[in-house]
Amino acid sequence: MTKANRFFFQVILWLGIWSALWLVEGANTKFITGNGLAFVFQIILLAGLIFYAAPTLLFRKKYSYFGLVSVAAIAIFAWISFNFSAGGQPPRPLGPEMDGMPKMPPPNRAPSQFFIHGLILALSYILATFLETFWFAQKKEEETVKNKNEALQTELKLLKSQINPHFLFNSLNNIYALSVIDSDKTQQSISYLSDMLRYVLYECEQEWVPLSKEVTYMENYIKLHALKSSVPYPITTDFDIQDGSIRVAPMLFIPFMENALKHSNIEKRKGAFIRIKIQATKSEIQFEMENSIPQETIQKDEVGGIGLENVKRRLEILYPQEHDLKIDDNGTNFKVLLKIKVNGKA
Repeated sequence: MTKANRFFFQVILWLGIWSALWLVEGANTKFITGNGLAFVFQIILLAGLIFYAAPTLLFRKKYSYFGLVSVAAIAIFAWISFNFSAGGQPPRPLGPEMDGMPKMPPPNRAPSQFFIHGLILALSYILATFLETFWFAQKKEEETVKNKNEALQTELKLLKSQINPHFLFNSLNNIYALSVIDSDKTQQSISYLSDMLRYVLYECEQEWVPLSKEVTYMENYIKLHALKSSVPYPITTDFDIQDGSIRVAPMLFIPFMENALKHSNIEKRKGAFIRIKIQATKSEIQFEMENSIPQETIQKDEVGGIGLENVKRRLEILYPQEHDLKIDDNGTNFKVLLKIKVNGKA
């Protein structure tokens, strides 16, 4: 709501209140001539608060200046409205003098018009200050949420950018190794890589992708890795998906698979294994992955992995309160269990 809209809202509000008081007084012209100037000054006070005092003094934490300006403005306008309104009279002494001493006023004496004008001006000003403060706090909260969302989107893009180059490095290393072993399979691996790159470059630009495409990417990744050897690797997969169109964050499971391929020493085969399982309903995805941990030290490639911290951070951003990640490392086997609620993802 703009300043002008908030100002007009309060003008209409107090116009309604004054109209109600006028009707209570019998809808006579004396009420208008006696209080019309007070209403005009009330509008001026509200305009001064909304367009100047609140944004310039109050919201910049100049509380002393704001208090002095507010009290002075209310007092001056109340005095002017009382003295210059039709029928208005300056405040009188407590009673007529008798023998040089003022009499005490009657117990039921009504408040002076000066007091009433000052009270109404003060009440309208306080109410307007409260509304302006409430609006300002709401606006600051919205800005905070917006800035936080922008920061999260920036962080997500950074995390994605860390994933894609690593995938490319690993795939090119696999194809290079394959070209030495079997040149005929190199063409097939390039075809797999082409499909995978198409997915990474185009599909992964979307916030959410169909689970079926994510699974296809994982299958191509495993096929590309398997082409390095004529003997099958001990890798088993079990994909039980009720609806492949359900949406999931792209490249979410790949780091776990890369981690398994890198650290399980699957090339040695003896005692090594990788098991990947995905069960998906329309409301939940359950991802399980388990791999062996070799007892001897293995030689790792120089290109650093993405790391599980990256995945954890993406999960915190994309699925707050909607995921459960458990990682078990007993020194022999490494197991990951990830459950994700996918309701409302589109």
